[in-house]
Amino acid sequence: MSVASATRAAKSTTRPGGTLYRGHEGMWSWVLHRITGVAIFFFLLVHILDTAVVRISPEAYNAVISSYQNPLMGVGEIGLVGAIVFHALNGLRIIAIDYWRKGVKYQRAMFWTVIAVWVVLMAAFIPRQIIVIISEVQG
Repeated sequence: MSVASATRAAKSTTRPGGTLYRGHEGMWSWVLHRITGVAIFFFLLVHILDTAVVRISPEAYNAVISSYQNPLMGVGEIGLVGAIVFHALNGLRIIAIDYWRKGVKYQRAMFWTVIAVWVVLMAAFIPRQIIVIISEVQG
């Protein structure tokens, strides 16, 4: 067996098969960044459309806005804030990877830092939002 064929055999045995993606931090960061970006885009689209209703009829605008005052939308706001915060923090991580010489080396640590900061920020936001949701339900 030649050295080249032995090297190819060693590489092929160490590489997991079946999929291009391995499920590591880089892939999950990419997936979550895309999902949160699309979610934010659709929120902004709906926000622009419902705000544009005010030019048609202020009464219709008030009706649309009042329809948002329910617990389901309050929970949706938690999801929206979570998406915005993750997308922003992960965007800073991506900038660091792109423009910092050692960014690629530390991308895994930066991913877990983003997750930790996101958890802390959401832990501060969610209880306050739940209080707002409960107060809306109680009237």
